[in-house]
Amino acid sequence: MSTIVETPVRRPRPARRSAGTRRDARGVLSGGVFWIVAIAALLAGVVAINVLALRLNVELDELRRTRAELKAEIATTRAQLSSASANERIVHDAMTKLGLVEHDLNQTTNLDLETP
Repeated sequence: MSTIVETPVRRPRPARRSAGTRRDARGVLSGGVFWIVAIAALLAGVVAINVLALRLNVELDELRRTRAELKAEIATTRAQLSSASANERIVHDAMTKLGLVEHDLNQTTNLDLETP
């Protein structure tokens, strides 16, 4: 009696990952270390934005102070210009409308009046 025995063909199984490797990869992403790093990065960003906003506010205050000083200087200059033009206008009107002239110091004579 002859019997043929078939030997089963073994197929190679895919490489199996070890349980420790899978657990480590998942543990980093879902573990506390990842969240601590993420929250620390967010807090650092918030602090950086607050520092930037503070610097901009300080610069804005300086610019506002400078603007106020310049406005005061402009007002002073306008007042000086107004008074200077008023004097010139008065002299011009006196010469043209009233016929007045400025006296010449060379043509001025002084009289010495003695009491008798």
